Amino acid sequence: MIKNRFARASRVIWTGFFANSLLTLFKLVAGILGRSSAMVADGIHSISDILTDLVLFGSLKVAARPRDGNHKYGHGKVETLAAAFVGGVLLMVGVGILYAGAKKILGHFGDSPLHRPGMIAFYAAIFSIAIKELLFHYSLRTGNRINSNALIANAWHHRSDVYSSLATLLGIGGAIFLGNKWVILDPLAAIVVSIFIFKVSFGIIREALMELIETSLPVKKEKEILQIAGNVDGVHNPHDLKTRKIGSNIAIDLHIQVKQDLNIKDAHDITVRLEKRLRDKYGKETHISVHTEPL
Repeated sequence: MIKNRFARASRVIWTGFFANSLLTLFKLVAGILGRSSAMVADGIHSISDILTDLVLFGSLKVAARPRDGNHKYGHGKVETLAAAFVGGVLLMVGVGILYAGAKKILGHFGDSPLHRPGMIAFYAAIFSIAIKELLFHYSLRTGNRINSNALIANAWHHRSDVYSSLATLLGIGGAIFLGNKWVILDPLAAIVVSIFIFKVSFGIIREALMELIETSLPVKKEKEILQIAGNVDGVHNPHDLKTRKIGSNIAIDLHIQVKQDLNIKDAHDITVRLEKRLRDKYGKETHISVHTEPL
């Protein structure tokens, strides 16, 4: 199960890696030849994609390792760290693009006037939008199927590229088709790109940090767990529920009551049925601890 999960994630990551490598080269060349600061910024953004693809692959490879003596809950937190890393890289890229765009605008009104970008930059933006939208849907679909927060975070990284390339397209198009008076739209688009990137990065970082500080599962999910437990024959008053996420898996710590006249075997059989019901619902790798009390 774990190996198959890693194999599916690897296919997505390497597809993105090669696509990002080609896109980065194309966008940087198009930005330089087309004299477009927005396209160069978009190309720099794509360099971060290559880096995050490599880190993501390494983290998922570690997360796929089985439990061992030092990691009795597995290595799932490594995947969470990877998601936080992706968010952090996005944040830094956003700051860099914001700074570069603002510098170009200030320079335009100073002693460094901007030039109208070339059509190659415009075509590069269209091509980037198409490729990145495909990568977004491919990564998100697989991430949801294998329940990988890191892969889902990387999918939204691809979507941030779609936003940035769309803003770049509008900025470059305006600068080209509206005349020299509107060349400022090109670096202005770079600033808009940075805002989109900030929004995505903050969301990714927040979710990863919530998991790292052992935040409980949503109230709706905890109510569902208690309902499942209460529907198991022999289980009474499920209570004192504690939950958390460990990478793509969840941990459940639950107290239940059983009739006090049961023997040890019967009480044990009830907890086995409860654990099976929970794992059928939340996955075979779910960590479950059940404390039995007399009724």
